[in-house]
Amino acid sequence: MTEHQSTSAAAAGIPASPLRRSLVRGTAALAGASLAPALILPTHACAVRLPTVPYVSTPPDVVRRMLALGRVGRGDTVYDLGCGDGRIVIEAARRRGARGIGIDLDPVRIREARENARRAGVEQRVSFRQADLFSTDFSSATVVMLYLLFEVNLKLMPQLWRQLRPGSRVVSHDFHMGAQWPPEQIVRLRDKTLYAWTITPDLRAYATGQA
Repeated sequence: MTEHQSTSAAAAGIPASPLRRSLVRGTAALAGASLAPALILPTHACAVRLPTVPYVSTPPDVVRRMLALGRVGRGDTVYDLGCGDGRIVIEAARRRGARGIGIDLDPVRIREARENARRAGVEQRVSFRQADLFSTDFSSATVVMLYLLFEVNLKLMPQLWRQLRPGSRVVSHDFHMGAQWPPEQIVRLRDKTLYAWTITPDLRAYATGQA
């Protein structure tokens, strides 16, 4: 089945009063994308206990589309937060010449990812760490890949804003980040939906209190 891509006007940076204006703009963007209104940024998102993210592998064609959407190239460092068996960063290294780092809490998945990297011959270009995403410094990333849950994305969002440099790209499989950070691109591939964002200078300045 062919894929459908939609591009949002939210590609512009966040101006003065970024949250308020982004919320208005993002609500329209998400409504146009037929996303459930109930998923638009709950104010208690950071206060609730986060659900456990189940391990669900990403199909190979979706992996390739995520890498294309993130414009991954030889000069990039790709972080996969919740990397599972490591297939995204392994593919980034094997097919696109990038470097990659996978983060996961499950030691079984980390061992599996390292073995998969060895078999693919890219163990010199990728590494895997057993770690908590919210205690991880991923400021060296130029591209961040996510396949988590909506609530986890919301809690992770301010960390992405603070740590990532302007121009860094974020791609999420199946879960967006609410109206506060509307996606620049939405791609549908069969029953899958991918979302893409870019860190802008204004957004980074706002998140770090320099705006």
